Formats: sequence, C-alpha cells, structure tokens
Amino acid sequence: MPRAIVIGAGVGGLTLAQGLRRAGFDVAVHEKDGPQGRPQGISVHMDDRGRSALQACLPPENAEMAEATMGGQREQAQILTEADGELVLVGAQTLDETTKARPGRQASRPVLRAVLIAGLEDAIHFGSEFTDFEQQPDGKVVARFADGSTDSADLLVGADGVGSAVRARYLPQAKVVDTGKRMLMGATPLTAIADTGLVELVGDNPSSLQIDGAIRMAIGVLRFAEAPTAARERLLPSLRSAAIDDAEDYAMWAIPATEEMLPETPAPADVWGVARKVATGMHPTLRALVNNGLPEVSFPHRIGVIPPLPPWTPTRVTLIGDAIHLAPGFGANIAMQDARRLCDALAAAGGGDDELIAAVGSYEDAARAETLQIASAFAPQPPPATGSEAAQVGGER
Repeated sequence: MPRAIVIGAGVGGLTLAQGLRRAGFDVAVHEKDGPQGRPQGISVHMDDRGRSALQACLPPENAEMAEATMGGQREQAQILTEADGELVLVGAQTLDETTKARPGRQASRPVLRAVLIAGLEDAIHFGSEFTDFEQQPDGKVVARFADGSTDSADLLVGADGVGSAVRARYLPQAKVVDTGKRMLMGATPLTAIADTGLVELVGDNPSSLQIDGAIRMAIGVLRFAEAPTAARERLLPSLRSAAIDDAEDYAMWAIPATEEMLPETPAPADVWGVARKVATGMHPTLRALVNNGLPEVSFPHRIGVIPPLPPWTPTRVTLIGDAIHLAPGFGANIAMQDARRLCDALAAAGGGDDELIAAVGSYEDAARAETLQIASAFAPQPPPATGSEAAQVGGER
C-alpha cells in the first residue's frame, strides 16, 4: 500500500487525505495547530469545483452531510446602498463564468472541517509542525518536525496554505506578493439582528454595501439547509464535535481596511474592536451587525498572490491550494479541486515509482494552468462597477 504524508489540515488537505484513503493510500496528516485550527474566518463560498471535489473524495455519508449543512443557493452578487436613511438594493450581477465568483452555496468552515475530519481521526497528528524534508535514494520522502520526530512516505504534499513551509523548502523561488489589500472579517448570529430586516433584504446572495462607488462592507447570510445536529444524527452519528453542537445561523461580514488600521496583536477580540470603530459611521443596521459580532471568529485577512512559475521537474513532493496558487475569495474551492485532481491522477497511475511521479507531473501541469487563470483574473483592473469582487472576497474567508 503506498503511503502519503499531507502537511496541513485545512479543507484542501483534509479533502486530499479523504480522497487518498479512498484511493488505497495509507495517509498521515500533520497539522502544526490544534484541532480547532488557525483563525481563518467562518465562511466558505462553495462553488461547483469544491462541491464536486467533496462528492468525489469523501465517503458518501460525509459528502451528503457537507451538502446538507450548506446555506441557500447563491446566484447573484447584490449591491446595497443607503438612500434616505434606509438600506436598499440597487443592483445585482449574475454569478457565472464571466465573474470571479461562481454560483454556489455558503458553508460554515468549522462545520465543514468537522465533517472532513470524520473518519480521519486516526490519521491526523495535531501540534505537529513540519520543518524540512529529504528525498532519499530508495524513493522515500522523509519529513522532519519541530519536535525532532520524522515520518516517511512515498509522497509528500504541502497543503499548508499561504505560509507553506513545504513550498519554502521545495520551491523557494515561489514568493508571495502582497497586494496591499486588507479585510476585517467577522460573523454575527442571526438571532442578534433578527429585528433589523437585513436578512430579509439580502437573502442568501452575497451582497456589498457601496457608497460613492466604493465597497464599504461585504455581507453573506448562512441559514443551514438542515441543522448540523440533525444532519449528524441522520448521517454521521459517531461525529462528536463542538463545531456541530454549537452551530447556528449567522451573517458574515467583511470590511475593507488598510495595514495601518489593523491591530498590533492579531487577537480576535482586538480585530473585532477595530471593526466596531470602523462601523461607527455606518447605517445603524450595519453597526448592529458588527457590534453584535462574535469576537472569537474575527480576524484580519491580508490578501496576497503567487505569480506563476516556470515548470519544474516533478518529484515525490508537490503542493496544493494556497501553498502554490493563491486565489483570494475562492481558494478553498481551488484547493479542493487540486485535491481531487491529484487523487484522480494517482488513482489512475500504476504502483511503480515512475507512474507515481508521472501522476504528480500530470497534476502539476493542470495546477500551473490554473495558476495562469488565477493570475489573469487578479491582474490590475479598473474598479468594478458591480459587487462581484466583494462577493468573492466576502463569501469565503
């Protein structure tokens, strides 16, 4: 049985681990953070790429629970503004292949992550910080960790995000370029804003508040199609997770910011405090949205990109998702798509060394093509006339 090491237990790494296990691999996942993961925001806008990857890689009951616990269909990006003291909808753009964001459904990141972990509990090593690797003459890859331990496998995959330690050692020429864009991200229980009319105004579609052509806030409402506790009892009764127990409908929000506005410490409560100050001059409904936010899920989002790289020779080490091609606003979908493509390539390959490396090379060719598309989508452009850009940023992080 071939063995794979996945570095990173985000949605991409976990999707990959589930898919590799179904493809017959022995899998080990090493995650430097604890079981709750690092602060990443609470929402993921799931489009056809991510949802099809879940269907392909997860056990059927996990995939069904992931789908059951998403929100309503999101078909358009809506524009809000303030007129005569009221929030009103003034425009919308259909989400399709011409926009950065695609149609989809919003998912709760904590709930999705709990579903992705289910069945992998024996394979995940939390608090295991990757530091280096060595490709040995016998074809094995040895991974080293901060506590002095090692692990070896036939394949090492960096799924460790924008700050990828695997990328830094494998492709040091791949550098993250800071776009200078910043967002203050947070979420608020719908029960706290039930009397504001905001949920009825925006519905399930991603919406952005624009004043004088500038985006002031992005908003997305998540009302679970099925309560996560009910879906668990129906599909994964053995899953025990606070993320499932505590899940409630919410509205996520994102406020454009500058580096100077961000707090000196990344503590979620401090980020929430800054967001509250920024919202002071906004409409009372939006002030209520931010002021009633959940401090523990607030975080600052720094947006970067990785310019495309010339092709490199494939080996037994590879990368997926934000570790190799940042896609602000829909990175989770790209990471899950990468996971599916890599699993498909490996499943189609034979059991020999050459076949495995050829499969990695085939996946990387597709990943590089994806990187070029992402780079084209995020090339400098005039300010958008619609809310599609806010939709793709506000819908995921």
